[in-house]
Amino acid sequence: METNEIIVGLDIGTTKICAIVGRKNEFGKLEVLGMGKSVSDGVIRGIVTNIDKTINAIKKAVTEAEEQAGIDIRVVNVGIAGQHIKSSVHHGSIIRHSSDDEITIEDVNRLTNDMYKIVIPPGSEIIHVMPQDYIVDYEEGIKDPVGMSGVRLEADFHVITAQTNAIQNINKCVRRAGLEIDNLILEPLASSLSVLSDEEKEAGVCLVDIGGGTTDIAIFHENIIRHTSVIPFGGNIITSDIKDGCNVLNHQAEILKTKFGQALAEMANENEVVSIPGLKNRDPKEISVKNLARVIEARMEEIIEMVHTKIITSGYENRLAGGIVITGGGSQLVSIKQLFEYMTGLDARVGFPNEHLGKSKVDAIKSPMFATSVGLVLCGFKALDDRDNRYFLEDSVIKDYDKRKKPTGSSDNILKKILEKTKGILIDDFEDGSAR
Repeated sequence: METNEIIVGLDIGTTKICAIVGRKNEFGKLEVLGMGKSVSDGVIRGIVTNIDKTINAIKKAVTEAEEQAGIDIRVVNVGIAGQHIKSSVHHGSIIRHSSDDEITIEDVNRLTNDMYKIVIPPGSEIIHVMPQDYIVDYEEGIKDPVGMSGVRLEADFHVITAQTNAIQNINKCVRRAGLEIDNLILEPLASSLSVLSDEEKEAGVCLVDIGGGTTDIAIFHENIIRHTSVIPFGGNIITSDIKDGCNVLNHQAEILKTKFGQALAEMANENEVVSIPGLKNRDPKEISVKNLARVIEARMEEIIEMVHTKIITSGYENRLAGGIVITGGGSQLVSIKQLFEYMTGLDARVGFPNEHLGKSKVDAIKSPMFATSVGLVLCGFKALDDRDNRYFLEDSVIKDYDKRKKPTGSSDNILKKILEKTKGILIDDFEDGSAR
């Protein structure tokens, strides 16, 4: 169903800052109206290290997206990543007053909101609280408790925290660029929306997003996120290795990696040589593609070993029927799929954000390097849908109670007043929660 709602995603990455403007078409696919990108000089491993450079890069990317889309951008969905991201599982419970009444969306939200009160390390903030399995009166394995009867409602929650300073610096950069943040979203969660299918999430899958400064991991099973982790190495460390190993300039190393790089040295041609322009008044430098692949393979093996260790420690290694989905800019290396399969023993594929994309003005958006950017826009639409469903459920609860009338008119009036107040409280609670 076509909608006039327009969502903007802003990916503040280590190598690039990308702004994407999108809307849903009549088939429910994402139509990209405009895209802008700029070099990210003020971000290292997902953390803002230079406020002014980051602000300027955001402005440049947003201005380019505005010109392509023909709109003014004021509100954005922003991604957050970095080694400071931590995840943990916490258990919560509430006691309801009566087992006769059905469990409502209000009860579920009260349980979820209690998780924002847990004790976390100083200098950290909770950015996501995601329920996993619910328990109703000690009955386990419940996916959706709404409508059930019970007194004790419990759940395990996947809680993700980020460094307070990192959040504040992102907020500062976005605000000074003349924008407002609607949602702050963990980047691997955004990427998962754009490249993973529901079947893969149900069967069990590990998303590996290889960015410039970090490699982000998200493990799903039974359509629920079970584990998230961040490895402090990405595509930039490979570029640095090529620069040192081949004794070339940094921008030359980046070109060598993207145009001639391979993840498996044995697949490279022994006799293929690339000529790199030398410095002033010096002869060109010849680089063996085989040696280039050896440098890349050594670093990729280290990153994949770390990924595999994270999968093993998560406890889900034997429950990943969907294998590994590799995305991000680093996933574009030739033979990277084969190297992942060889080292982990799991099936692998490269994730493209094509499934959710309709006809777009920008063809480049179909590249894995824009998976997070596309996912941030999809997260914005998902948040809108969740809000609409929330209001619908709350109205349904009110109407359902409204039908249960007492014999006396005075009791009816009292009940109506209570319900009207409850409805207002529910809506207020929702608005407070959405601002997190």
